[in-house]
Parts: sequence; structure tokens; C-alpha cells
Amino acid sequence: MNSLGISTYINNVFEDLRDGWILLEAIDKSSPGIVSWKFATKPPIRMPFRKVENCNQVVKIGKQLKFSLVNIAGNDIVQGNKKLILAFLWQLMRYNILQLLKNLKSNSCEKEITDADILNWANNKVKDSGRQSRMESFKDKSLSSGIFFLELLSAVDPRVVNWSLVTKGENEEEKKMNASYIISVARKLGCSIFLLPEDILEVNQKMMLTLAASIMYWHSKKPSEDKFLASDIETGSSTEIFSNTTVDDSASESSTDDGS
Repeated sequence: MNSLGISTYINNVFEDLRDGWILLEAIDKSSPGIVSWKFATKPPIRMPFRKVENCNQVVKIGKQLKFSLVNIAGNDIVQGNKKLILAFLWQLMRYNILQLLKNLKSNSCEKEITDADILNWANNKVKDSGRQSRMESFKDKSLSSGIFFLELLSAVDPRVVNWSLVTKGENEEEKKMNASYIISVARKLGCSIFLLPEDILEVNQKMMLTLAASIMYWHSKKPSEDKFLASDIETGSSTEIFSNTTVDDSASESSTDDGS
């Protein structure tokens, strides 16, 4: 949630979400324009029923977005129901990822984008920029250093990375500094970011995929680019198609064989 760049920083996910406002902000980041702000109340909220109104809108929008919200009401969020809040947050993150991949598809002449396409695009971008880094898959442990993604960001915009702020990524502290800088630079570019430094340090393959896809999507929308995104990706060996309803763990694993 904090990685989305919303105005309110979350310290306790269950307590801080109970008035519904932060959830509405997060939803608006994932699906701009879907929140009816005129019917929302901004904190501090003294009247309990206003919190319920906010949370009722959260649930209503969730159902519009086809979230599975059986037996969930706004008051469950107000009451701080941990299980239901986590279920909603997971579906919101999943929706964000799928929207990103859907946008990539629409920018590649309706061709389905695969994890192998994204892997190949990222590796080719770094290679074409004269750098030597390469990732074998989205669970490549070398990604924890942060160097590959900083080189990728520099490849899509040579001016955006201040290399004097980049470490070698040889120990945990250096890796954490690089991971935080990656997120900062990606946000500066305007990428949709839905991960934390810990996701990079731990090489969370779904989050690595999302980060690469976000950079790829941003690059495809650059006004200065006259070429189609489809010309930037290798498609010959791509076999695993992203589902319209889920992002498979197995998909990222298959890119090791298909993309390397």
C-alpha cells in the first residue's frame, strides 16, 4: 500500500484502513476515476457512520472490479476484520498487476504479452545500452543487488539514475539502499509501483515481473518513441500466455527456458 505513493503513510495496516479513506486512495491509484470522492469523507472522521460510508464504497467498488467479496460489508473493515481486509488487499494488488499486463497487451497490437516477452525485452534493453547485466528469470537471485533494474531504468532514460547514489549491492545494507533507490527512480519516471524494497531483496518473482512490466509499459508510452512496442520484444519462443484472471507462479518459471 505504501508503495503506491498515496498521501497517507500506513503504520498499522488494520488500524489505519478502518475509516476507508486510504483504501479509496489505493483503489483510485489502481483504477483512476472509479472513486466517487463527493461521497467520501476525508480524515479525521469523528462520525462513525461516515467511516461506514467510506468502507461501503470500498466494498461496492470492489464488487464492480469483480473482487470476490462474499459476505463482506463496509462495517467489517470499520471493525478491523483482519482476514477480510487482507483478502481485499490481495485482490487489489492482483487487480493492479492484471491491469498493467492488460495495458501492455493493448500497446503491442493486441498480442498477448508473456513473461518471456518481458524478460527478453528487459535483457535486450540493458544489453543495447552497453551494460553487461542479465537476468535468467524473475527469480534470479542476482536481482537482489538491484544493479540489473537500475541499469534497466538507465537504459530507458539515461538521465534518471544518479550512479553516485548506487552501491555495488554486495551486502544487505547496500542491497537495501539500491532497492529503495530503484523504487524512487521508477516512481520519478511515472511507473506504477506496487512493491517494497523487501520484495527486491527477497526476489519475489511476481513483484519482479510486475516491476519489469511497469517499466516496459512506461517505455511503451514515451512520447518520443515512434516504434511499436511489439518491435522491441522477441516473440518466437513465447508459449506461456498470461491468464485474464490470474498470474501463475509457473509462468515466471517457464521464462527461464523460454527467455534465456
